[in-house]
Amino acid sequence: MDEETFNISIRKFLKMVGVSSQREIEHAVAKAAAANAITGNESFPATMTLEIPALGLNVKFDGEIRLQ
Repeated sequence: MDEETFNISIRKFLKMVGVSSQREIEHAVAKAAAANAITGNESFPATMTLEIPALGLNVKFDGEIRLQ
């Protein structure tokens, strides 16, 4: 195993997930705001699941998205 390739691959994956996730959350908030479904001061529980079936990995991360 090449440690450098492995670490770069992980970083690229996490960056892609982070950027894509942020974009999706921003779009969902904008859509809800446009529909007057939210007031803009809410907080939302959020869950992210990391799954790599070939490694038997399934980890859940819980957090919160706050608008204010």
